[in-house]
Amino acid sequence: MNKTISTILIVCYIAYPCFSQSHISTPEDLKSVSIDSCLSWMEHNAYTGKDLDNFHAIGLQTLKRSIETKDPKTIANIHETLANWFGYNGTFSPDSIVKHSEKALEYYIQSKDKTKIADTYRTLSIDYINAQKLDKAQDVLFKAIAIYEELKDESGLGNAYRTLGSLYLRMEDFDKSIVYTNKAIPILENTKNYASVAIAQFNLITSYGELGEFDKAYKAADYCLEIVRTKAADEVFIPVRAHSYRGDVYVKAKDYNNALKDFIKAWELCKANIGEERCATFRTEIGQVYLLQNNYEEALEHLSVGVKAYEEKGQNGIIQQYLDLSETYSKLGDFENAIRYKDKANTNATKILEDKITNLETEAVIKYETGKKDEALASQALLIEQKSKTQSLIIAVAALLGLLLLSLLYFFNKNKKATKIIRAKNAENELLLKEIHHRVKNNLEMVKSLIALQSAQMEDSASKDAMIASQNRVQSMGIIHQKLYQGTNLGSIEMKDYFLNLSEGILDTFNADDKVKIECAMNNLDLDVDTAVPIGLIVNELLTNALKYAFPKDKKGLISISLEKTNDHHLLLKVADNGIGKVKGLLPKGTGFGTQLVNLLTQQLNGKMTEFTKNGTIIEFDFLTDTAA
Repeated sequence: MNKTISTILIVCYIAYPCFSQSHISTPEDLKSVSIDSCLSWMEHNAYTGKDLDNFHAIGLQTLKRSIETKDPKTIANIHETLANWFGYNGTFSPDSIVKHSEKALEYYIQSKDKTKIADTYRTLSIDYINAQKLDKAQDVLFKAIAIYEELKDESGLGNAYRTLGSLYLRMEDFDKSIVYTNKAIPILENTKNYASVAIAQFNLITSYGELGEFDKAYKAADYCLEIVRTKAADEVFIPVRAHSYRGDVYVKAKDYNNALKDFIKAWELCKANIGEERCATFRTEIGQVYLLQNNYEEALEHLSVGVKAYEEKGQNGIIQQYLDLSETYSKLGDFENAIRYKDKANTNATKILEDKITNLETEAVIKYETGKKDEALASQALLIEQKSKTQSLIIAVAALLGLLLLSLLYFFNKNKKATKIIRAKNAENELLLKEIHHRVKNNLEMVKSLIALQSAQMEDSASKDAMIASQNRVQSMGIIHQKLYQGTNLGSIEMKDYFLNLSEGILDTFNADDKVKIECAMNNLDLDVDTAVPIGLIVNELLTNALKYAFPKDKKGLISISLEKTNDHHLLLKVADNGIGKVKGLLPKGTGFGTQLVNLLTQQLNGKMTEFTKNGTIIEFDFLTDTAA
């Protein structure tokens, strides 16, 4: 859905001017109405926001009837309409939208309608973006672009590039967002799709603002408003978003007066078109600026109404709005409400973290976001502690100057109580994060056990070796999460202890405890999670390879591991064994997947690998830590 709500509504009413909503009012009415009429009714009512339960029941019943016809295009249309309805009403999980969009794509592919296939790839990418499945969004977008290029469909191609710009904006790759958005704009202008040209400016406003190029952001906002004024006057909601996005840029530039003007303008335009009640969430932006201007009474009025509107719409995932309201109450001396909204913000932050981790578990892929989120929450705790110390210092200075009156003492005591409660809440959050790491570790142990059970039933040695290798890789990641929940620092791993645990597990897997000894000749070294995980996987592959090939016929041997910082920017990893080394003329054994994995992980850490034979095999890696971090 690449158009504004107003455009969609206009299209719907133009497409079905004579269709009466009275034809269908309950699922029972479907029995006397054709499937095409039911579909027309759904498309006509998908954007009204009324009678949600009844619409859903009618939609599912119509879908059931269409499946019986086995007409893929009709089935696809109904899935597409249900996805649009879920997306417009905004009170449903993004997964519900994705499910119907994926089904629509499946049936459009069966119908072999290339234009609809490409269009559905593009709308599905938007659904994936909203569901935070950014890799999938990128994949289907490039598929859409390939079909549009084959069909020479300039309008579709321009919108696909614009959506790609939005995707990279969500991924915080602002330079790429600008590149693809600027690639889309000339195509959209050439096809006279002025509404999409205006919407494309949103990517430029935000990306230039994030990059600190404020003049370019303002220029994009002015162009957006000019397009709507001269060429797309019916697009009443585009100016709303343009003023809102430009207001965000003014905030980054600390130009609070102009930010306030833009946010108030966005609010007033929205009220004029859909009413004050549905536009109340825009008031949180206004309240944020008043807070930055230390106008706490005005800030409280707007933030309270805006936050209440978010909650009434069921959008309970907000964080910054709760933090702004908490800070406003704190500045006004209402510490009870300050703590209440701080708790709501912390609860939402924790829930978002849990949801992301759950998503990683279900896909069986750990992408190290846990460590990043741990560091973010640890940073938040440190910021709260610093604020507390600053407040205490201010009060102490005030006491030395003789300005501490009885009223100030009263508020000081309440503030100390509030700080104690906030610290207790942060301790609870830390405990929750440790529990999350514990669950991830247990789930990885379960995956490892399932792999072990599967490999035990295999007779093919190559397949069994591959399963054992996968088991060890899962184990190497599981140890990371074990160290995190057992340790005191949620953002880093002590590598020597990690290597020792990893070595014990691999020796046990190969039943080589009496045959091979693994030494870890290094000092204690703490690394962040994003660096520790790929290094752990590299060491896992090298140890596995050495145990399989370096010591044939029960030959005993020694493997040594060392990791050290050679300077402020480099890490040196060395894995050496006194095995037989490489035999000239003998082809490498195995599938080669382990070698590919090591090479990819080395590139990820911007490293270089050196291998040479000297009384065995020695492999050294030089990693650039700034890039790895």
